[in-house]
Amino acid sequence: MTERRRIGPLLRWSVSLAVLGSLALWLDFSVLLDELAGLSAGWLVAALAITALQTLVSAWRWRFTAVRLGLPLPWSRAVSDYYLALFVNQVLPGGVAGDALRAHRHARRSEAVGAAWRAVVIERASGQVVVALATLSVLALVPAWREMLVRAWDRGGEAWIWPLLVVLVVAGCAVAAARRWPRHWFVLRGEIHAALLSSSAWPRQLIASSAIVSSYALVFALIGQGIGVDASFGLLMAVALPILLAMLVPLSVAGWGFRELAASTVWIALGLPAEQGMAVAMAYGILVLVASLPGSVVLALRPRG
Repeated sequence: MTERRRIGPLLRWSVSLAVLGSLALWLDFSVLLDELAGLSAGWLVAALAITALQTLVSAWRWRFTAVRLGLPLPWSRAVSDYYLALFVNQVLPGGVAGDALRAHRHARRSEAVGAAWRAVVIERASGQVVVALATLSVLALVPAWREMLVRAWDRGGEAWIWPLLVVLVVAGCAVAAARRWPRHWFVLRGEIHAALLSSSAWPRQLIASSAIVSSYALVFALIGQGIGVDASFGLLMAVALPILLAMLVPLSVAGWGFRELAASTVWIALGLPAEQGMAVAMAYGILVLVASLPGSVVLALRPRG
């Protein structure tokens, strides 16, 4: 088990570095560096400000979810622990270790282990659902994406069966779990209704999640403008979510590698330099890491033992 725990992080670091290295060899590295060096400080500051607001709204969403489940969670604690989770997710492979840590810390303080963990699961899952719906809407409604999808389908339509199979497998696992542990499913269903679906909860949850998802695209577009991409602000926002969705591939560290690969591919499809797309994606990753650094202070000041 210890060996597997060592191999998993090493594999993800290796995959991220391998993809980034392959892109650097494939593209013109000097052009990539020039694109990064040209990033305007003003646009970067604006993107950092949006990221800070994004974190505050995310912390509010977590606190709201926890309170709906009857768990106390002070605002200051929600913000500090959310920053801690963001930082841990940036530096450790998998992208969920930070969320597990904030769930553990909340469970220890609230003495309601199950509910504290479920609050984090519900909060994260609801956010991912909104990300998926927003991404699908962009893919369906934005002409540039429709054209790219049609070309991709013509080149290899059978490849689209794999995402469908993944969805079916996940749905099947959920149904099997509900049948295997009906009492736990009953509790979870009630908590989902209380925190997400009740008439007093869903409008606020939807507004918060929509604001968070919009901020992802907004930050990406701001960085694109700062680098000087020859595309409209609206187009940059439209391409952002599908590109950033590549960060969810679990074989990386904080999405590094797959995000840059997706951006380079999209830039080529748009008739833009692939190096520029990779530069925007890399700048996004660096900015998110910098924005999470307050979490390192929380980590350093945490009580020992």
